[in-house]
Amino acid sequence: MRRSAFRSAVALTAAAALLYVTLVLPDQPKAVTWARLTAFPLELPLILLALLAVGDGRGGGVLRALMVAALVIIAALKSIDYAMFTALSRGFNPVADLALVEAGMRLLVGAVGPVLAALAALAALVGAALTAALLWWATGIWARAAAGRPALRGMAVAGAVVSTGVAAADVSDAPDRWALPANSPGAASTTRYGIERYELARATLADLRAFKTAAANDPFATAEGMLDLIDRDVIIVFVESYGRTSLDTPFYADLHRATLSVAEAELSALGLATASGILAAPTRGGQSWLSHATFANGLWVDGQTKYGAVLASGRQTMFHLAQKAGFHTAAVMPQITLDWPESAVMGFETVLAAADLGYEGRSFNWVPMPDQFTYHALDRLLREASSEGRHRFVQVATGSSHAPFVPVPDLVEWEAIGDGRIFNAMATSGDTPTVVWRDRDRVRAQYRLAVDYALQAVLSYAARNADHPPLLIIVGDHQAAGFIALDERPDVPIHVIGPAHLVERAARDWSLSPGLIPPADAPVVSMDQMRDRFLTTFSAASARSEG
Repeated sequence: MRRSAFRSAVALTAAAALLYVTLVLPDQPKAVTWARLTAFPLELPLILLALLAVGDGRGGGVLRALMVAALVIIAALKSIDYAMFTALSRGFNPVADLALVEAGMRLLVGAVGPVLAALAALAALVGAALTAALLWWATGIWARAAAGRPALRGMAVAGAVVSTGVAAADVSDAPDRWALPANSPGAASTTRYGIERYELARATLADLRAFKTAAANDPFATAEGMLDLIDRDVIIVFVESYGRTSLDTPFYADLHRATLSVAEAELSALGLATASGILAAPTRGGQSWLSHATFANGLWVDGQTKYGAVLASGRQTMFHLAQKAGFHTAAVMPQITLDWPESAVMGFETVLAAADLGYEGRSFNWVPMPDQFTYHALDRLLREASSEGRHRFVQVATGSSHAPFVPVPDLVEWEAIGDGRIFNAMATSGDTPTVVWRDRDRVRAQYRLAVDYALQAVLSYAARNADHPPLLIIVGDHQAAGFIALDERPDVPIHVIGPAHLVERAARDWSLSPGLIPPADAPVVSMDQMRDRFLTTFSAASARSEG
């Protein structure tokens, strides 16, 4: 009898431990902490008491099936989240990321081969089935524990009611979290995690419906003769953390305006026209990809759920339409150091991430390479390479003005860049980010220098290509964080550089002013208008219909 009781106690303990581990599974590497793994999940007593109260009859079987299904789904989502955070530094959106499953599988096959990819998929299925089987066993152990013990069952009913109230109070304690992506680090409550996932899916579905409607009603999707007024390469450069503060805040404007003014005179002497204005960006302080998506899709993408929804919507970006018009579309992304499966639905024919650009020099802390090398690689790998007679339509996202803003490179002779090792001494110069970021004034001083270098690099690139100039569009992706920018507006500059016949068209249609420094009263244009304005301005059919 004692042996039977001991075995029963061991089985109950093992079953409870399995449920405990399932409930405290971390959803990302940052959540793998001792405090997280030893936190007591409030759902555990509720699950155990509910199983005791219902028993293993027909009702108990239904309850167990629902519990196991819910726990397997939660465990699977957390495991996928963990893998996504490890590979892509973000979590999984169960609605928006479904469109990327095929691209992700292709990426996996390309990385490890079809056999290992198939084995990985099989292992995931086996793992899910094994988890379900173990949870079915664990819930069965507790469901049968109160058999023939009505008093224990009655106590379990009362305890389940109390546990339900406690768990509900914990969830309602932070209702504002429900609106956040479920990717927020360290969500301790499984119930809260599930609610966040539900809210994330609901918000994404709402955005997806709106974006799908916009995609279905997109007049440019079926238009012919798009971009036929452009007779050269187009390069859209997003300058990291370049905001309106560079024009208006004295601490920054004295240096940045001087750089723009000198470059304007130099470019004019080389025969290039310039025009500038102000755009309202959808983000501040970070998340540059929201501005990239807003500009390319012509939709206001101001959060991660909308970003996921627009990727899944089927909306044709500016790059899809440029490819249809005969351009070779490409993305030059020196900050991309991980896999980027999203690029498969963005309209890029070629993607050059950090590892593709040929940089052999040292990184500048969190910045893989200086901007000047990025432009050098752009010409070497794209503009000077054969493209079967097609012009290029390229997005470039720079990195040198990304936080922590140290160290700041210097421009070198373009012909001396080589494989980038010329920058090695610069990459190890000055104080470390740990030292600089102890003092906000030093952070602002470094930001001032970093943005100035970013401007010098792109403007020097424009001057270098003056003999055969592309249509160069320079856009700030967002303002820096408020304590750095000293300006809470979402506004960023836009500059257009190129031959007069193209720049004048853009200036007329995009509310731009001549030169590289827009006036203080320049109208602010929402960034989501730029795709349609670009297509309208440089398409003969659109110009005729407006005329």
